[in-house]
Amino acid sequence: MTGNKQKILDIAMNLNRIGNWAADDYLGKRKRIQTFISNTSNYIETLDSSSFRTPFKDTLKDFLRHYKQLESEGLEGPKDSIDWAEKMMTWGNILTHRSKLI
Repeated sequence: MTGNKQKILDIAMNLNRIGNWAADDYLGKRKRIQTFISNTSNYIETLDSSSFRTPFKDTLKDFLRHYKQLESEGLEGPKDSIDWAEKMMTWGNILTHRSKLI
């Protein structure tokens, strides 16, 4: 498995974990959620996006555009934690599925 593919799968797993924790009890698990958001953001920063082919590159661009807002909302505290959690898990699932294109 390539380094970038493994990072994408790690990011996807983190998004699903974060989403599950937020859906369970955002306020009670806020510190853990913030730690995983920070770790996920670090993974994203280390991606070599120039090495991705077009089908996945388009997905990554779309994800990165949405992630900035999700990251900010997650660190501040989402207005609707269930809705925010679902968005995180949806992106986790999308990245997992689309990683086959890497």
